[in-house]
Amino acid sequence: MNKEIDKLAWIFIIDNKLLVARSKDKSLFYLPGGKRDLGENDEQALIREIKEELSVDLLTQSIKYAQTFTAPADGKNGDITVKLSCYFAEFDGQLAPDAEIAEFDFVGFQQQKSCSLATVKVLAWLNQQGLIN
Repeated sequence: MNKEIDKLAWIFIIDNKLLVARSKDKSLFYLPGGKRDLGENDEQALIREIKEELSVDLLTQSIKYAQTFTAPADGKNGDITVKLSCYFAEFDGQLAPDAEIAEFDFVGFQQQKSCSLATVKVLAWLNQQGLIN
């Protein structure tokens, strides 16, 4: 029986590098984001998750759907996949790790070995689009 973990993720790029975050007690970097709470739409959940994880406010009017990616879930049984619905957005505030986040970084396509399988798929797509290198 295959199980899918449905998540939202924020794509933010500076100087051709993608913002990623690493949770405490984890070794790989992921796209910031998370799961919807009951009754939340994608926009509401993404705004809440990013505020909780990185202490910034996404600008509602700048949120734009990017793409959805599916990959095997890291550290899970082989029959579990993660589905990432990704959105571009600008923000207000100063990025700072919060809640379960130990650190954040900006990575290019060449640094994909430090990232989760789903993040690697996003990196490849962004590279194909000419948005990161």
